[in-house]
Amino acid sequence: MHEGDAPESLDDHFHDQCGIFAIWGAKEASNLAYLGLHALQHRGQESAGIVSSDGGRLFAHRALGLVQDCFSQTTLENLPGQRAIGHVRYSTAGGGGIKNAQPIAVDYAAGSIAVGHNGNFTNFEDVRHRLEEAGSIFQSTSDTEVLVHLIARSRAEKTVDRVCDALREMEGAYSVVVMTTDEIIVARDPHGFRPLCMGRLKQENGFATVFASEPVAFDLIDAQFERDLAPGEMVVVDREGVRSLKPFETRPKKMCIFEYVYFARPDSALEGISVYEARKRLGAILAEEQPADADVVIAVPDSGVASAMGYANKLGLPFELGLIRSHYVGRTFIEPAQSIRHFGVKLKLSPVRRMLEGKRVAVIDDSIVRGTTSRKIVKMLRDAGAKEVHLRISSPPTRWPCFYGIDTPSRNELIASTHSPAEISKYVTSDSVGYLSVEGLHRAVSGNGEMKGHCDACFTGNYPVTFAPDTRNGKKSLPLATL
Repeated sequence: MHEGDAPESLDDHFHDQCGIFAIWGAKEASNLAYLGLHALQHRGQESAGIVSSDGGRLFAHRALGLVQDCFSQTTLENLPGQRAIGHVRYSTAGGGGIKNAQPIAVDYAAGSIAVGHNGNFTNFEDVRHRLEEAGSIFQSTSDTEVLVHLIARSRAEKTVDRVCDALREMEGAYSVVVMTTDEIIVARDPHGFRPLCMGRLKQENGFATVFASEPVAFDLIDAQFERDLAPGEMVVVDREGVRSLKPFETRPKKMCIFEYVYFARPDSALEGISVYEARKRLGAILAEEQPADADVVIAVPDSGVASAMGYANKLGLPFELGLIRSHYVGRTFIEPAQSIRHFGVKLKLSPVRRMLEGKRVAVIDDSIVRGTTSRKIVKMLRDAGAKEVHLRISSPPTRWPCFYGIDTPSRNELIASTHSPAEISKYVTSDSVGYLSVEGLHRAVSGNGEMKGHCDACFTGNYPVTFAPDTRNGKKSLPLATL
């Protein structure tokens, strides 16, 4: 999704803002952080950064691009110490550019501090405006810098109390990692919108403590997953050991359900639920609710693959790789003449004509945003000889924008907010369009039909956290569902 005509888009999908990683007490901590960020690359491809500490000072390196392009052996050697935090970013709040790359590292009156953040502070513009009126000067447009200023302005003596003071002023979604020369602090917002987990890595004289947005980062470095952080939990690691705090008020658990549909890697397990198995269940329930009279089932890779397998299996249809994705597409600065139609999609996806020719095809995708990319994919399949194209979506219609750290268009750009499935089918030129129901989505993710507490605001408009009033223009910056 993230549908548009810009060929440089890596995936035409929603984009989550970031992935974070932290490690305390390990030899070659920055090298391990580098590997951890590699495993989290799917959560952000715009920039990457690592800040390390040798116990006396902080060392930082941030750059634009993929992890492997941002770091060399030399840059990693210049990040010494047995503790490090890392970040990969896809810009939502604040936009792109090196100034908004993270972790943000600064020196202030109480020492040196580095901060990385996954999510979106819904009230950051109002807090930033208040800070600017009080004399604060900002170097970036990132909402994370607001948190850095609040930490610096706190009158508390201990860093952990400063972080608590700062986070109590912020609303929205966050998994945050903070590092000083003496400690690493991680925190998850009271609703637990964004995932965050803890593990340990065996060392010669004990264990290093590791944190990451997803446990796949542990697998790559042979660390052992211990547990997910609870919503509203803060964990502090220092020379005294590891301790857990619950400094924030208890709120209903609302982890983003779209993590299971698209964001997380399929080999991850979030909150004890296998992402791969959840996606297969999405497809199976989609087949129950929206069967297609088809000869073959294919997927829009990669996020649609597991759901397509579940869909095909439920209907007893063959699953084939009808679309092949290029894994070598980076940012493309050369665009051919308009005579080459659908260039952006063709750069990423190629049809397998032998699997499609003369057949009725059910194609499974995870979502539709504006519909422009779906339209191009349908045409590509027809050009490859498909007799019929039935588009099936392994999530409900996306009718509402996300305010919690996902790059989604405004509501009037979301095709499902103003069009029925039949109208969407006509626009994308498919023979039919079928969506998963909201109830089916929750049933698939939970595995047993129970509602386990997930945010589904992009499908239902039920926002757990609203925006604060915007005092600068006299308007209330509230999600549309609350207006």
